[in-house]
Amino acid sequence: MDCLTDPEDNVRAALEAGLAGITFTEHFDLHPHERAGCIYRHDEYSQQIRRLQREYSSHLRIGLGIEVGYFDGGLDGIAAFLVDKAFDLVILSFHYVDDRPLHLPAGWAGLDAATGMRRYLQGVADGLETCAQSPYRGLFDVLGHLDLAKRYSHRMFGVVAMEECADLVDRILSRCLEAAIVPEINTSTIRQGVGDAMPGVAVVRRYAELGGRAMSLGSDAHRATDIGADFDQAAAMLIDAGLEQAVFQSRHAHYRPVPGRTLQGGPAQGIEPSRTEGRG
Repeated sequence: MDCLTDPEDNVRAALEAGLAGITFTEHFDLHPHERAGCIYRHDEYSQQIRRLQREYSSHLRIGLGIEVGYFDGGLDGIAAFLVDKAFDLVILSFHYVDDRPLHLPAGWAGLDAATGMRRYLQGVADGLETCAQSPYRGLFDVLGHLDLAKRYSHRMFGVVAMEECADLVDRILSRCLEAAIVPEINTSTIRQGVGDAMPGVAVVRRYAELGGRAMSLGSDAHRATDIGADFDQAAAMLIDAGLEQAVFQSRHAHYRPVPGRTLQGGPAQGIEPSRTEGRG
């Protein structure tokens, strides 16, 4: 469990922000280092979200989602977990690469920022290649925070270190297209002082150049006050690249033009984020 905000507070915040919908994505992680601390109660979580759907259905769409952590050799267990669950959205996230925890200093031991970034992106590209193959194709809908390593590179080294990674970014975007996994624009790094979203403008434009049609939006909010944060910037990125927004319902992608209003400050009204988090 990665967030202690009451889900109903997040729904109210989404309404106040003028969002068209919201999807909750509780964490689920089978990684050996995370399994013991992964508190996930599916029945309780889904019942909470279903109640909110009944109470707020006339005001906005509320989705039931999950964010799943990838690790080498873990896809069979993930598939077994997902097989009988009726989610709207399944996000694939990479928090470990080569068994190194991205979020801890130990995961960067002996690495500089540039080497750590390339190691991370290489792991994402390799993992996506596996996800694109049978029997794992179709397990995931969205790739979360494509270049998450820059959050921690910035935190630990004061730099982002994406300058020499265009080849790996292309591999990742191409594998997303091959596996029918939609990349996310995650705005959390904007409010965290990194300087841009995950990914940034150049990667979003490159995805469009490679044939991408749409990306999902997520504020990755762990508190109600961050719901829809910096969606004005994310919406502008999509519009600039000529992309639509992907919204998921019952694991099916729906592509929608990005509303062009209220892009100057504040959340872009009419946008529907593909993820937030709340107590499950």
